[in-house]
Amino acid sequence: MDIATPIGLVLGTLLILGSILLGGSLGIFINVPSVLVVVGGTLSTAFIRFGMGDVINSSKVGMITLFAKLSNPQEIIQEIVNLANVARKNGLIVLEQQPINDPFLKKAIMYCVDGHEAEFIEEVLKKEVSLTVERHDVGRKVFQGMGDAAPAFGMIGTLIGLVQMLASMDDPASIGPSMAIALLTTMYGAILANLIFLPIADKLALRSQEEERNRRLIIEGVLGILKGINPRVMEEFLETFLPPKDRSAADNK
Repeated sequence: MDIATPIGLVLGTLLILGSILLGGSLGIFINVPSVLVVVGGTLSTAFIRFGMGDVINSSKVGMITLFAKLSNPQEIIQEIVNLANVARKNGLIVLEQQPINDPFLKKAIMYCVDGHEAEFIEEVLKKEVSLTVERHDVGRKVFQGMGDAAPAFGMIGTLIGLVQMLASMDDPASIGPSMAIALLTTMYGAILANLIFLPIADKLALRSQEEERNRRLIIEGVLGILKGINPRVMEEFLETFLPPKDRSAADNK
């Protein structure tokens, strides 16, 4: 589980609540009509801009930012190198009996064991990678769209409150509630956009890039096993996917 996302959400929420409580009562910052305008309007826009399935699936994709733990690329490289050593000594068929942690790597190795050509394996795996990136991108766009819409509906709520206030200037008692809607909707929209929707969209983009890198690494490694590349040479090549500070093969050479 990636704890950075929940830490950010909790910390941001606590900072906002703390500033509210230090300056007054929490109750004055709760307004149901404002919530309906911002939350309802944002969700409505999402259903208009995207398909029903895309909006529903985006919640599942969003869970990636909270619960998904991607395989460590260094561990993947080591696993591929170990498999390459086994295949070099005992043949590809023995790889079927080897424990493999990463599901994508396991699928790729099974293609090798089944005797498929390198071109076929590369095409199938790259197609799966592109489709996965595409699905993640749709989820990111949904959150990005909601992040763009929330402040806009906050402004709409502000305009509603101002109209109500101006229409009832002869009744001083109604000015306060109208101003509350006018100001709180703007605040709600800003909080939802900048604390939840937009950060999740950015994190999804980052997670998608990391997963794509891992899978490209796996594809290159599996193709290297099929070609019988020396495991040490393969390790040095695969570590080009890593930042220089995380590489070890060249240093240990």
